[in-house]
Amino acid sequence: MRLPLVSGALLLALIAGPVLAAGQTDQKRSDYHDKHGLPVQPQVVGPVASCSSLSGVDLTSIGGAGSRVVTAKQQVNDDGVAVCAVAGVLAPSIGFQVELPTRTWTQRYLQVGCGGLCGSISLDAPAANGCVPLHDGRFVVASTDMGHQGNGGAFGSDPQKRADFAYRGVHLTALASKALIEAFYGQQPEYSYFSGCSDGGREALVEAQRYPDDFNGIVAGAPAMNFQVQNSLLHGWQAQVNKAPDGRAVLVASRLPVLHKAVLAQCDGLDGQTDGLLSDPRICEFDPATIQCASDEDSSQCLTAAEVRTARLIYQGPRDVETGERLAVGGPQPGSELAWSGVFVPETVDDPLFSETIALDALRYLVFEAAPQPAYTLDQLAFNTETFDRLRARHPLFDATNPDLSAFARKGGKLILWHGWSDQHISPINTIAYHEAVQRYMGERQANRFERLYLVPGMYHCSGGEGPSEMDLLSPVMRWVESGWAPDEIIVHKASAEADEGMTAATSGKNAGDRHGKKPVSVAEGMPVYPYPYVARYAGRGNSHNGGAYKRGAPLTNALTPDWRGAGFYAPYEPREL
Repeated sequence: MRLPLVSGALLLALIAGPVLAAGQTDQKRSDYHDKHGLPVQPQVVGPVASCSSLSGVDLTSIGGAGSRVVTAKQQVNDDGVAVCAVAGVLAPSIGFQVELPTRTWTQRYLQVGCGGLCGSISLDAPAANGCVPLHDGRFVVASTDMGHQGNGGAFGSDPQKRADFAYRGVHLTALASKALIEAFYGQQPEYSYFSGCSDGGREALVEAQRYPDDFNGIVAGAPAMNFQVQNSLLHGWQAQVNKAPDGRAVLVASRLPVLHKAVLAQCDGLDGQTDGLLSDPRICEFDPATIQCASDEDSSQCLTAAEVRTARLIYQGPRDVETGERLAVGGPQPGSELAWSGVFVPETVDDPLFSETIALDALRYLVFEAAPQPAYTLDQLAFNTETFDRLRARHPLFDATNPDLSAFARKGGKLILWHGWSDQHISPINTIAYHEAVQRYMGERQANRFERLYLVPGMYHCSGGEGPSEMDLLSPVMRWVESGWAPDEIIVHKASAEADEGMTAATSGKNAGDRHGKKPVSVAEGMPVYPYPYVARYAGRGNSHNGGAYKRGAPLTNALTPDWRGAGFYAPYEPREL
């Protein structure tokens, strides 16, 4: 479904605020921007070759023998745009798709990341809701399955497929797409962008760190950059601590509203507004024991002792069972409780835990150097430093935590990081840790020239949540790359239930080909977010869901991310190849 055009005033609210690059004058605003505040559209370029002729483009120099275009056909996509739709394979088994507009291309290329363990292709661009050039078909858009089909982890038994998933699939897709662009239009794209969430966010950072020439602007959401720990120890811990000795779940979904209500009762007003959202959950020092039932109390409005213990361990995240050392940089944050349902908190005591599935795929096939162990169970997972240190070998292969972005910065690249504070799959503390690492390594002044981080209160994994969660970060990164306007205020809107469901499916590796991120959502409600560490402070007047009732507020805490066993992962390292 195609988004309606919006007014110039509204679009200015949807994209970054009017912050000029150093030395930029007001005169340059009119020189470089259209009436919507977007960069002036580059000239439309039409094809110089037929769509069918792309079937003959030789991709062997990119992917090796067996790389080829499988199909190239004209069609109208879900946005009503006439495109040449290309599907291909890069050897040995990297599937990719590209849509090349036949009448509306303005020399821009967008590559979209995938979710979960990939294994399917979606052309849905996250964090691009309301981006007019995208919805009007002015981009070539491409994506890849990262070298395997199906969202299970068994592909990790094959070293080649591990490399294709780790880094090769996303890079080769960029090269192949640009080769097809040149063959179709007779020129390379003027600007190239990448947008992804979840594993797509990891892929985005892989590109910035390993292949700084591929993209001018990158938008990385809720990145699974700390893959080795995230998919093994963190999800393994969340699954194990919610199991009673008989294997049944201790905490079930029907109990989460009790926990969530207590968190809000204690912490909702700490940011100056009682709105059901925590602007920075790190200042919420909530202890589930405050709602533990008395021995003779009806448990409908309190938690049992076992439930209290489980909730504490979930918030805490994995620790060495002997020393207490942190084995992950962070766990789920206060305020995220309702999002736990279906991940590490099941509907009933006998339902399987999604976190267990995630962890077993990683532990059996991906994160350890040992041979695949398809019979591995979580009962074999020891939470100690020995297990953690076994994860180090493949850290340079799968992880994307290298803060050395000097080559990307020298090329003029721009990076926007974003994460929901109530993310139930990947803790936002991971992304804060990376932002801090980039600032330490690059220097704060240099980092501020090319990198921004946005944290969205109440937002779940990639979309949805208790508050607004739909936004456009593609337009701000375009403005930054093409005109030098650094992003500031971003307006985030409440998502429709349909959009929430679609984005959740897309980031878990389901529903290949869906374009849920492009469905229209109401723009009647919204609130601003500001570059971290600043927060939106309610001005105390008007509708609290109207961005005009907010202003930039000072950070609520100056605390840095805590020390943990893998702190050294967020330091420069040599990426590992196949």
